[in-house]
Amino acid sequence: MILNVGMVIAYTHANFGKKFGTSVPAPKCLIPPTIEMNRHLQSWRTLACGFLAISVLHGSLIQAQDASAPASAAAAVSTPSAPAPAAPAPAAEAPPAGPTLEQRIFDLEKYVQNVQPGKDGDKTWTSNIAGPGPGHNAWQMVSTALVIFMTLPGLALFYGGLVRGKNVLSVIAQCMGIAGLVTILWWACGYSLSFGAGDGATKPFIGDLSYALLKDVSPYASGAGYWWISDAMWAMFQLSFAIITPALIVGAIAERMKFSAVLVFVALWMFAVYFPFAHMVWSTTGFMCGPLNPDASIKAIDFAGGTVVHMTSGWSALILCLLVGKRKGFGKEKMAPHSMVLCAIGTGMLWVGWYGFNAGSALGADGIAANAFMTTTLAAATAGFVWALLEWVLRGKPSVLGFCSGIVAGLVVITPGAGFVTATSSVIIGVLAGVIPFLAVAYLKGILGYDDALDTFGVHGVGGTLGAILTGVFADEKANSIVGGLKEGLLGNQLKAVALTIVWSVVATLVITLIVKVVVGLRPDAETESIGLDLGEHGEAGYEH
Repeated sequence: MILNVGMVIAYTHANFGKKFGTSVPAPKCLIPPTIEMNRHLQSWRTLACGFLAISVLHGSLIQAQDASAPASAAAAVSTPSAPAPAAPAPAAEAPPAGPTLEQRIFDLEKYVQNVQPGKDGDKTWTSNIAGPGPGHNAWQMVSTALVIFMTLPGLALFYGGLVRGKNVLSVIAQCMGIAGLVTILWWACGYSLSFGAGDGATKPFIGDLSYALLKDVSPYASGAGYWWISDAMWAMFQLSFAIITPALIVGAIAERMKFSAVLVFVALWMFAVYFPFAHMVWSTTGFMCGPLNPDASIKAIDFAGGTVVHMTSGWSALILCLLVGKRKGFGKEKMAPHSMVLCAIGTGMLWVGWYGFNAGSALGADGIAANAFMTTTLAAATAGFVWALLEWVLRGKPSVLGFCSGIVAGLVVITPGAGFVTATSSVIIGVLAGVIPFLAVAYLKGILGYDDALDTFGVHGVGGTLGAILTGVFADEKANSIVGGLKEGLLGNQLKAVALTIVWSVVATLVITLIVKVVVGLRPDAETESIGLDLGEHGEAGYEH
């Protein structure tokens, strides 16, 4: 029988080569060494395959006989009087089957598309690639670094160039101090209060302490922020937003608020304003999170922080600068920027970093991220050009400060709609961003007489409000399919979100500022303010010459 099987295999091997014009190469050790036998190579290969098959089958039979021998011997020596064998133990349950090949391919497609794996209609399974996806996670890491780059050194240089030389280090110190303070708060409980599910009546407004000390926030798991990014990177990405938001406020009170007062104010403000708004706008249980919470009372949309970042900081900055008061000599002394070079460099850093801010908010390297990148570029460039053009027409010369202010205004206004609007809409938004904040900075501040030192309210407060409203006007499901289910009544919901943000930020800042004034005081003494906060509060000067 073995010989017959070998002959069949050999015959099949030979005919396979005839039929398909090829043959399977035999091992070199089976090729005859003489030249005369080379012409019989095909026959040798056929015979070799046959004999190999015979050897394999013969060995298998011998192993089968050897394995059955002990069982046969045991049966021969057993007697009828021997006790009955014990009942066999129940077979262990087979482990659940893994995903099929089709499901595994399906998950790979979902990874490329940056959508949920392990689910196709009503069918679900445990994906073999359920952890962070390398490409999307890498983009999230880069985006996080870019947003941190916006604060340090971007915002520090932008603000540092706009103040007088004797206060340049004070602004840098405030940015650095805020970065450290907010990071510690975020680790301790800030992330949990922002993105925890919450409980009871406060659930729509604030999270809980389930993630305190970043408990269970794993770098190896995904899903807390989005399907393919690490939970740890989601937490760090959101931290970068939490750092820059209060840092924006210091522009309004630059050159005249004590460093200790700044830190106490920021610590209280994070709990009273930022953590609640991050939860309300971006958490799955949030009061204003239209895309993620079907039960949201206000179904608004905010792609990257128009309300959470720019409106809260801008409107808080207005109240804070009014309560702190004007700089000593304001309106009497020249208070021009000491270095437009630093300001321009900082502007460039902010622009580059803003791609992490906006395109990074797509939470993956996909088409929505590309759209946000495109709209951010168009709006920023357009607004910078329009702002400088208005200066040229109204004041006779286009200034570098005008270009810088316009670029930042464009970035601010496009932020809430970057992933929701089309290219043409972003150009229109850029034009409006170059006009409306310009009017607020050039005329409104003078009419009302407040000392917003670096125009935080004019650019971020006014610009953020404008952006939130324009998002309701221009949001298009062609840019992002999620808009389709929220388009009806969207403008009304955006206006409600704007109103709530203004009222909450103003009231909270008023209360916090009064508390800080009582506890540590708001301003340094007159002498410290005169010599500059660099020497007066930090004991060093920005320029030793």
